Amino acid sequence: MKNDDKKFTIDEISALVEMNKRTVRYYIQKGLVDSPEGTGKGAFYSRTQLEQLLAIRKWKDAGLSLERIQDILLSEKDVYRTDKPLPPPLSRKQGTVEVWSHMNVDDGVELHIEPNRAGLSPEQVRVLFREIMNLYKKIREVEP
Repeated sequence: MKNDDKKFTIDEISALVEMNKRTVRYYIQKGLVDSPEGTGKGAFYSRTQLEQLLAIRKWKDAGLSLERIQDILLSEKDVYRTDKPLPPPLSRKQGTVEVWSHMNVDDGVELHIEPNRAGLSPEQVRVLFREIMNLYKKIREVEP
């Protein structure tokens, strides 16, 4: 059997993507993931569903909402490739709630960033903040 032909039970695929079975079923119900082949205890999942779930997990970990993930899934053909960079966020709509990160570098020096709009993962935001602090310290050490 080729690697692409591998079939997974709900327990196996849930463990592989580190999601509980209820979440996997919810994503299928919402149309984010293709339905399994078969029904009930005889249902099995393919590599396609595995890739879909891994992509959803990546985007959720990056802070994207399910609504945004669904928009992405509908707009791209090869959306399930997990090696793709994060997609650009949607433009702001009236009534949209955003969560901004605020970094106080020093008195009078602040950085405000909305990670989703900037297309940055939480880890990338942490790196950005760390590097800004390092750069600021270097600038302050330079004699005018």
